[in-house]
Amino acid sequence: MTSDTASAAGFYTKLVGWKTRAFDQNPSYTMFTAKGRSIAGLMKLPEPTSPLMWLPYIGTPNVDETGRQAEGLGGKVLKRPTDIPTIGRFAIIQDPQGVMFAAFTPLQGSAPQDAPPGVGAFSWDELATTDWRSALAFYKSLFGWEETESMDMGPEMGTYQMWGWKGQTLGGMMNKPRQSPGPPAWLSYIKVADSKKAAETVKKLGGQVTSGPHQVPGGTWIATGLDLQGAAFAVHSAAPSPKKSKPRKAKPARRAAAPKAVRKKKAGKKKKPAAKKAKKSKCAGKKK
Repeated sequence: MTSDTASAAGFYTKLVGWKTRAFDQNPSYTMFTAKGRSIAGLMKLPEPTSPLMWLPYIGTPNVDETGRQAEGLGGKVLKRPTDIPTIGRFAIIQDPQGVMFAAFTPLQGSAPQDAPPGVGAFSWDELATTDWRSALAFYKSLFGWEETESMDMGPEMGTYQMWGWKGQTLGGMMNKPRQSPGPPAWLSYIKVADSKKAAETVKKLGGQVTSGPHQVPGGTWIATGLDLQGAAFAVHSAAPSPKKSKPRKAKPARRAAAPKAVRKKKAGKKKKPAAKKAKKSKCAGKKK
């Protein structure tokens, strides 16, 4: 959701390589696509006071039931469940710490995403909040998420708790650092080929790199930034593959110099040259 959809569309298509097309049901809503598959949407802020942000959508079997359960867990439904013709049904919810997200039930059912996200897809979702433990309990109850790995980031940053679903780690949570600007929010990471090059592209396009690029545990590279309108986003790239050294071609063995023939002198007397043939006498053959 942004204040200038044309500018935002130009920024992300150049940064990530996405394509755009108008949504069939509403031409004012733009779809971002990667390799022909819909990845995300782009729309004008519904109200001038609405936050500039990427809004993550979380799949659920029944969005109406999810909305009721969210309210029972201390959350708030900001937009009641609404149908999107031929697409599905969604609601916008605020968790107990005040962070917005959307719950979504696709019309044809949810397709499992077992394959790792490729370049152009969203590869990680990170929540910076006021109380990650309470937030995790809320999302676990609402969506069945699981705690996976955790990492101690020191006294200032605290614990970085990762979460997932069905054994697959999908994102992380942490308490928002005091020096970090903005309210608690979800941060969506976009998979790119090279985070270092992406960060340079952000600067060239007029955006702002707020951290990175730097390598994180596991070897992957990340960078966070703000687009031209001020919406936060992040990029993520896989660890570069180690370069394989080409085997050196074996040089042909150097041939040993042929030994010089040594002539041995034969023992004994030297051979005399053959005697010259005697000349015939002029009177030879005459009879007496």
